[in-house]
Amino acid sequence: MDQIIQIGGSVLVLIAFGLAQLGMLDHKSRRYLLLNTVGSGVLAVDALFGAQWGFLLLEGVWSIISAISLVGVLLRGRPGSDADSGMTPGHDENAPSGEWEAGITPTR
Repeated sequence: MDQIIQIGGSVLVLIAFGLAQLGMLDHKSRRYLLLNTVGSGVLAVDALFGAQWGFLLLEGVWSIISAISLVGVLLRGRPGSDADSGMTPGHDENAPSGEWEAGITPTR
């Protein structure tokens, strides 16, 4: 059963990471932060019960930071906002005004 829980948590974190790297999900979006919060939270709880202290530190801190960011987005954001769309306004000086580009940033 432990392995299923670990795989489930890992899959959530990896889905967020993979979609962010492909430019399909912004690292500040609700979806990304929710996947990271839940996935790393599950892994942190599993590490606690397994007395895996290094893993607990990594996943616990990751989950706390993701949760704080998620709360911030939820308090500031609204449905359809940039933070929820997975896209961020383009910053290319040569791009016509109003164009969008994928928000690809190195993330976990």
